[in-house]
Amino acid sequence: MTDFAPITPTYDGEEHVFAAFHHMVKALGASKNLTDDVRRLVADLDTLLSTGSRTPDRREGETREVEEQLEFAQKKVMKWESNQSMIWALGREEAADYLQAVYEIQRLTESLTSLLSNGGGKQKELLDQANSVLHMAMVRLEEELIDILSKKKQSFKPECVSSHSCDEDVLSDVSIVSTEDESIEETSRRNSGGTEREDHKVDLIHPSVISDIKSIANVMFASHYDQEFCDTFVSFWKDVLDEYFVALRVEKLSIEELCNMESKQLCSKIRKWNRVMKFIIKVYLPSEKRLFDQVFGEFGSTYKTCFIEASRGSMLDLLNFGEAVVIGPRETDKLFMLLDMYEVLSNLIPDIATLFSEEAGSFLGAEFHQLMIRLGGTVKATLLKFEHDVASHPSTTPFPAGGIHHVTKYVMNYVKTLAEYSETLNLLLRVQSGEDTVLNGQNICSDNFCPLASHLQLLTSNLESNIDHKSRLYRDASLKHIFMMNNIHYMVGKVSGSALEEFYGVEWIREYTRKFQQHETSYERATWSPILSLLKDDGNNRREILRERLRSFNIAFEEVYKCQTTWSIPDHELRNDLRISTSQKVIQAYRPFTGTKSAIIGEKYVKYSADELENHILDLFEGPPASLHKTRRILTF
Repeated sequence: MTDFAPITPTYDGEEHVFAAFHHMVKALGASKNLTDDVRRLVADLDTLLSTGSRTPDRREGETREVEEQLEFAQKKVMKWESNQSMIWALGREEAADYLQAVYEIQRLTESLTSLLSNGGGKQKELLDQANSVLHMAMVRLEEELIDILSKKKQSFKPECVSSHSCDEDVLSDVSIVSTEDESIEETSRRNSGGTEREDHKVDLIHPSVISDIKSIANVMFASHYDQEFCDTFVSFWKDVLDEYFVALRVEKLSIEELCNMESKQLCSKIRKWNRVMKFIIKVYLPSEKRLFDQVFGEFGSTYKTCFIEASRGSMLDLLNFGEAVVIGPRETDKLFMLLDMYEVLSNLIPDIATLFSEEAGSFLGAEFHQLMIRLGGTVKATLLKFEHDVASHPSTTPFPAGGIHHVTKYVMNYVKTLAEYSETLNLLLRVQSGEDTVLNGQNICSDNFCPLASHLQLLTSNLESNIDHKSRLYRDASLKHIFMMNNIHYMVGKVSGSALEEFYGVEWIREYTRKFQQHETSYERATWSPILSLLKDDGNNRREILRERLRSFNIAFEEVYKCQTTWSIPDHELRNDLRISTSQKVIQAYRPFTGTKSAIIGEKYVKYSADELENHILDLFEGPPASLHKTRRILTF
């Protein structure tokens, strides 16, 4: 910038020239088409012309005039220093009078600065005095600002607090570890939905005081106390956001605390985090950004910087919680929690882009996206770990009564819930497979490639292998087939007629139906073929041989009855089908044997009638008494 030498007129006529030139410079400075550098140059020239055109007598007169004006304005400001009342609380007339006095002092500091360039000690003394009074006024305005904000802050209770208890969620159980047949969807992420308002801005402060806040902002910015105003305003709303976090019962937890937290408690914390994240991003921060725009809108990008500063700490706290969850151990039961978090963040992407699109907030947007990427990676890694765990889950003892193993229930309930996240999982797995990630609003499994279908089918294949391995623990071949039949039938039942058909297809259902039917046939052969062979007519009708064969049949049947009434076929329809099939085969062999040969054997040697035998067969597969009662176990991989 060019430095101008002081300009001093040498005779009276020159003052008129300076005045005219000064007028021209002022007119030029009023133009809106000047660059910042030119505008500063014109301002410096204006100042030099103003000071240079003053004679000593004129400067002395101006000094006296400024002193009088300063004294008058100072009285208005100082009277409030000993008054404990808040100015804006007494009405806008008092506030307007105070602001006018402050503006006057601010103007006088500029005049005194101009006089000081060619003046002496008196101007310096008055300038110091004006700056001191101006500082006191600024401190008072900060207090007034805080008072207005505190009294006119709108109180509203986030609906995600009122509709749910934040200490204990509506989780009755972590159902993915239940051995019961209830759908995981009943107690999984679908319960996490609240009635929180989305895409709805609220008034954080009563609209009637926006103009008051702006009037304070204007005078503080004009007085070069803009940083003080910003600090006060930002600090207040930081505290307000912290208060909401307290109301939402959001705790700051260390990574160690989260890693050591029980699954149910962690699930509750994550559900709360999901609701809070949606409320903060969709409701609170848009409302806060609108308020900052209303207050700072006339000051360029200041409102963006202040908004970012006000929200940064709390946003980082929320993101840090997510990071802590990601860092924690990759437990199977955490997969759905991670998916919930990922979907929440994914759905909030447009809101994040709107809130933090500016350069000042780009780092928050980047942190947000980075957490999403890490959650997605952890989801994939946890799913792959689950596939491995299903295949390798060990057993050292046979499952009681040949019933449905809790691993089978666990995995199939898990699979059913995974299908609920099909769009998200297909997207993540496609990224892993290098496939196109654009969904185009279409059913992703109708495409040629459905990654989730491949993973789900691999899971059930691993489960079948594991169940087959567990079946080898049985010494009784018949019980092995009952066990396999039960578990494969359960798998088919979970897929058939449900949303899982989309991922498995009709051919899979047919194949696995054949498998459990084959085990049913193999059971009948292993159990009844040796027994029924005793009743075959081989043409030998010697009484002793027929009696021995009947006695052997009775012993074998009673052994089967004693053993297999304790075996379990939980599915009522499957149990009845097998009983009927068995009864038909046994009775069809037994009735002719005892009917045609009873005269030879002797009726007193026929221990059971055909009807009695049929009734006994209906007692099979009820399971031991304990198995009739539902139990819950935790499956730990």
